[in-house]
Amino acid sequence: MTNTISILGSTGSIGRQTLDVAEQLGLCVAALTANSSVDRLEAQVRKFHPRLAVMTEEAAARDLAVRLKDTDTRVLGGFAALEEAAALPEADTVVTAVVGMVGLRPTLAAIGEKKRIALANKETLVCAGELVMDAAEKTGAEIIPVDSEHSAIFQCLQGCASRQEIKRLILTCSGGPFYGMNTVEAGRMTKADALKHPNWTMGPKITVDCATLMNKGLEVIEAMRLYRLPLEQVDVVVHRQSIVHSLVEFRDGAVLAQLGTPDMRLPIRYAMTYPERGENPADPLDLLSCPPLTFAPPDREVFPCLALAEEAAVRGGTACAVLNGANEEAVRLFLADRIGFYDIFHLTKKAIAALPAVEKPTLEEILEADQAAREIVSKEHFS
Repeated sequence: MTNTISILGSTGSIGRQTLDVAEQLGLCVAALTANSSVDRLEAQVRKFHPRLAVMTEEAAARDLAVRLKDTDTRVLGGFAALEEAAALPEADTVVTAVVGMVGLRPTLAAIGEKKRIALANKETLVCAGELVMDAAEKTGAEIIPVDSEHSAIFQCLQGCASRQEIKRLILTCSGGPFYGMNTVEAGRMTKADALKHPNWTMGPKITVDCATLMNKGLEVIEAMRLYRLPLEQVDVVVHRQSIVHSLVEFRDGAVLAQLGTPDMRLPIRYAMTYPERGENPADPLDLLSCPPLTFAPPDREVFPCLALAEEAAVRGGTACAVLNGANEEAVRLFLADRIGFYDIFHLTKKAIAALPAVEKPTLEEILEADQAAREIVSKEHFS
């Protein structure tokens, strides 16, 4: 059971919902971090009184420090300060809710201090899964997934005597806003269309990843790293209702599923209270009012990013870091209205083809692969 938390990315969707859960559970807050949302972070600091507040944008940090002169909260700026926030001795749990590769170093810092990691930053495991899991095993740090799908799998595996009992992990997928379209129709879709997720309210980057199904591809890689399983034992099904959050099929034919309303506070709360379950003030799932639950295979022709991620997962090494970095840069360009929907796939694929995968990479090699992938996408766009 968690007593004190640090939240990396407290002003984003996951971070804000984590603070809701922390307030409900009566948890103490040691550190809060954000990129540039000064107004929101100031309000959070005044409400939760953390020891440390971090803004990764230096100018925003200076502004926040002036605003918080009347408080006891220390303010730091820059990406390196995220590592200090992650390693604060007061916190027993670190919630990694930042978006992108910036979450990797602070997660490793928290693992080094044997913290519980409530992991909502998928890039950490996508880009450096083997390195991160090896570090956690060495220090004894717990990694509790917060993504709804991985939390569902984690919950379904409670009581599983051995990973040898697992036949298959089945990740569910809403299908995103373009489900049922053909390639011509999807190719016409704009940023505004991609940001209309049918079931979840999330940040723009992850919402676009849901539209391309890259998000599900990244989750496939995460699952492989978390549970040390090959691609053949990780599957994806489209489940439009987002009620069944994922399933585990065991070797005896039994299939366990975790069901719940599409509310991220459920997996966040479980990561805070594990191995117990905290009281939830929200309305529970009402099976009698649920729509029919449907399942279908994903269309890898209309959504080729899913297959691209699976290919990178099989290659391993730095291929996944290249995939992630290239996709992040391509999504940034898409959100800036500089490229079209399918350009995200084409630019990411070019980066993967251009950069050879390094097996068993060091942290520095992973970061170099990430940067190289971003540069390729940027140059391809402007060429």
